[in-house]
Amino acid sequence: MPDGRPDIPAAMKRAVLIEAGHRCAIPTCKAVPVEFAHIVPWAQVQGHTFDNLIALCPTCHRRYDNGDIDRVAMRQYKANLAVVNSRYGDLEQRILEAYAEDPENGKTFMLHATSLLHVRYLLRDGLIADVATATPSTRMTVEDLKRFATFEMYHMFMITEEGAKFAQRWRDAQSLA
Repeated sequence: MPDGRPDIPAAMKRAVLIEAGHRCAIPTCKAVPVEFAHIVPWAQVQGHTFDNLIALCPTCHRRYDNGDIDRVAMRQYKANLAVVNSRYGDLEQRILEAYAEDPENGKTFMLHATSLLHVRYLLRDGLIADVATATPSTRMTVEDLKRFATFEMYHMFMITEEGAKFAQRWRDAQSLA
C-alpha cells in the first residue's frame, strides 16, 4: 500500500464491494473496475473503517481526490447506498438510475407481467405507477398462435412525481432518508 499503509482487510473490502454492487458507488456512473477510496483521507484518519471507505471507479476516485466531488457529497453517496440497497433490488435501482440519467426518456417503461414482483417496492413506495396493461395484437394468425405458447402481458409504468424527486436526490447526493 502507498505511504506505508496496511492493507484493507479482505472482509472489509468484500463488504464495501457488496455495498456498491461491485460497481462505482456514484449513482450516475456505476463503472467497473473499482478502487477503495477513503472518504476522510488516510493521512487524517490513519485507519481503515467500513464507514470511511467507498468503492469508486478510477475516474470518480481521481475526481474526488482532486476536489471535483466534495466530501459532503461523498458522505451522502455512502449513506444513500445503505438506504437504496436495503430497500430496492437491482432492477428497481436500474430503473431509478435510468430516470436519473435521462429524465425525459426514462419516465415511462414497459415490463413483462412476470417482472411485477421485481418492482414491488417501487410500486409500494409510490415511486412508480402501473399506468397501462398491454397485450399482443388480438389479430393473430395461426402461425402467431403457434409461436406464443402463452399469452404474454406487459405493464407500462411511469415514474411518479415522488419517484422523480427521489431519483434526483439520489443523483445529486442529497439525503434519501
